[in-house]
Amino acid sequence: MAGRPIHTFEVVRSEQLTPHMIRLVLGGPGFDTFTPNEYTDSYVKLVIPRNDVDVSALPKPLTLDSFNDLPEEHRPVVRTYTVRRTDPERREIAIDFVVHGELGVAGPWAAAAQPGQPAYLMGPSGAYAPDPAADWHLLAGDEAGLPAISAALEAMPADACGFAYIEVSGPDDEIELTAPEKVQVRWVYRGGRADLVPEDHAGDHAPIIAAVKETPWLAGQPQVFIHGEAQAVMHNLRGYIRKERGVDAKWASISGYWRRGRTEETFRQWKAELAKAEAQAGD
Repeated sequence: MAGRPIHTFEVVRSEQLTPHMIRLVLGGPGFDTFTPNEYTDSYVKLVIPRNDVDVSALPKPLTLDSFNDLPEEHRPVVRTYTVRRTDPERREIAIDFVVHGELGVAGPWAAAAQPGQPAYLMGPSGAYAPDPAADWHLLAGDEAGLPAISAALEAMPADACGFAYIEVSGPDDEIELTAPEKVQVRWVYRGGRADLVPEDHAGDHAPIIAAVKETPWLAGQPQVFIHGEAQAVMHNLRGYIRKERGVDAKWASISGYWRRGRTEETFRQWKAELAKAEAQAGD
């Protein structure tokens, strides 16, 4: 990741989507080097330099290696975000941020962002888009998965059918979605912030789990996209979809976007350890 180019965008505008979600629209020169992909779970690495670092004075071309000569405490924070929408003609990219006051790094950065200030991105990457060959679709996630689910619903053919479940705190966190007529969209309320809600409404007890498991299983080939909090997704829903329902890996995009009690750095470490353990178990 260190040698990947960092694209320099600038903030064009911000939109308050819900009390806890802000959309930043980025433009400027970033599209000179940024090439969008066709995945609806397209994601970027947001590079947030420290306030006391003059990025213009760093070695070019700009990569994470450009920050290597700085002391550790002056190096940037990197966070992963799904691209909600890309508009190459207007040369704009939209990213949705969950914001809970001063908690975290990227949320407060997005809440304070002003038009004209720089925004640094790496990527994009991605792996999933709705397949027209699927007979039906099952999508599920929380606020972290909502941008990818929203993009996927918009990309589906008009005659697509299936189910989409989005777990949020409550009614105030719903946003308007565009979906095919035969795709049922259901908002699932957990009753509080995802990181603070009691354990009986999170992890192994997250309401999204019951919502998915109670879904009517339609005939034909399903395509599944489930992304959100790792305990709910990886330890509860992945096994259900892959083993109990027998959905082949090529038809199932299932992964954790975050985990309660962990920063992105420690979450990446946890995912690496999980993947290693699963690989050893399969030997």
